[in-house]
Amino acid sequence: MTGTATGTAGGAGTGIRLSAPAPGWAIDADVVVVGSGVAGLTTALRCAAAGLRTVVVTKARLDDGSTRWAQGGIAAALGEGDTPEQHLADTLVAGAGLCDEEAVRTLVTEGPAAVHRLIDTGAHFDTADGGELQLTREGGHHRRRIAHAGGDATGAEISRALVEAARAAGLRTVENALVLDLLTDAQGRTRGVTLHVMGEGQHDGVGAVHAPAVVLATGGMGQVFSATTNPAVSTGDGVALALRAGAEVSDLEFVQFHPTVLFLGAGSEGQQPLVSEAVRGEGAHLVDADGIRFMLDQHELAELAPRDIVAKAIMRRMRERDAEHMYLDARHFGADMWEHRFPTILAACRSHGIDPVTEPIPVAPAAHYASGGIRTDLRGRTTVPGLYACGEAACTGVHGANRLASNSLLEGLVFAERIAADIVAAERPGPAGHSLLTEDAASALTEDAASAEVLPLIVPEARSTIQRAMSRGASVLRSARSLEEAARALDAVQSAAYEPLAPDAKAAEPGVDSWETTNLLCVARVLVAAALEREETRGCHWREDRPERDDADWRRHLVVRLTPGRGLVTRRTDTAAFPPVHPALLPTDAPREP
Repeated sequence: MTGTATGTAGGAGTGIRLSAPAPGWAIDADVVVVGSGVAGLTTALRCAAAGLRTVVVTKARLDDGSTRWAQGGIAAALGEGDTPEQHLADTLVAGAGLCDEEAVRTLVTEGPAAVHRLIDTGAHFDTADGGELQLTREGGHHRRRIAHAGGDATGAEISRALVEAARAAGLRTVENALVLDLLTDAQGRTRGVTLHVMGEGQHDGVGAVHAPAVVLATGGMGQVFSATTNPAVSTGDGVALALRAGAEVSDLEFVQFHPTVLFLGAGSEGQQPLVSEAVRGEGAHLVDADGIRFMLDQHELAELAPRDIVAKAIMRRMRERDAEHMYLDARHFGADMWEHRFPTILAACRSHGIDPVTEPIPVAPAAHYASGGIRTDLRGRTTVPGLYACGEAACTGVHGANRLASNSLLEGLVFAERIAADIVAAERPGPAGHSLLTEDAASALTEDAASAEVLPLIVPEARSTIQRAMSRGASVLRSARSLEEAARALDAVQSAAYEPLAPDAKAAEPGVDSWETTNLLCVARVLVAAALEREETRGCHWREDRPERDDADWRRHLVVRLTPGRGLVTRRTDTAAFPPVHPALLPTDAPREP
């Protein structure tokens, strides 16, 4: 540990940071991993096993991230007759023409072995009497390839196993800590992060972790919408940090809305109970109020069509019937199957006065998963040297325009291992107790931070305004008009932070609520801008005014950067591949991607 206090700093040529106090304490490490889900803890465990001084920073407790909420399972070609090629084919179909095939092939070929290593780590999956894995189907899969645990508590079991392994390995962790900004040197290379410990743990207040490698495994951004399956911690912090640091993000318009979320009323907000796709995988039917199955003529897989198709079908039926929800009917399962295969979902439904054993479950789509995120290559490297991203915060090219069910846990697992391998190959463990930064280097970071553009904070009260605007204008159903209305509402929130304050107004003070709200506004504006520019319907991006898929003009990615003075800069690219070097570091005569 060092007493040298450093400020936040943006990347070379970027220099955008949150308004925050200077760090009052610092920790030295070889790598800092932000996030403690399957992606974060897998990366950290692999790095620590190789002898690297590894620090895990997590926003709540180690097991409070999105991973523990995953119900369905983890997809891999583990069953008899299944192959990675079949898994690849299903993933490409779900991705609606925007998957990076090389990334998908990496996922499906390395996935089975990665799952077995997860089992070796201590994760217990459900097995049949003969000891083989029990596998089920979910939407978009033509094979039973979903391994599950505790019936419908797969994420909780994976989280338990990884947390126990992390504690057994003695991983250094900083819990209840919100990451703020990336630290970089004068050349734009990563040198750590600043963070704020929220009143608990070893340190209080703003501090820093100095490290030449930073891994963002911060999860999703579902809280940008009024209703979501995501936990309260999913406020897009990693994507917002990366944007301020000058990293590129891609495909943020592709937000997957899970088709079957327990409907709690039109005004319900915050995290909503998920009814796993595995329920449909075991034979549940989607019906309207008259008990009519409406998916039979929508897709060859009916209720097991990819999620975007099911969500659209539900929304269409709701409009046709002027209804607020549809129903998921699994009464034919019987009490025994519900209690043993789906105990978590059964308990959640009953806690809200619904008994799926005797009545259909009211369901409606809600924000679930960000298919886009921080743009990476096949080793998890972003366009900022030393900055990596994996899990839901990343855009590896695997998901394309719509994630295939249960590929998320596998993606986090496979690419976490790849990131760790890259870091281990690039870094050598530093001497214990010595700072990675000299005093001159720390001073340079502080000077860089002092000259950076400080992003005005958004008052916490604006969070509901942001969420309502996004739910009205950028939810499952979108159009130019609805998106423009959302953009105006978001611009008004942004302008209020920049304009002189009225006599009775109050400025946003640095703190967790205002930092989170600022992050939410940042990712919301990028999402809406991308959704407005993509004038077609593809995957989970549904434009009512542009209902057709347009491969001629739009079989490409939207890549966004945040730059001082210019704001959001968007470009189109036909490929997910890129040189893993920040554009500001390329020679002036270096070839640029069109």
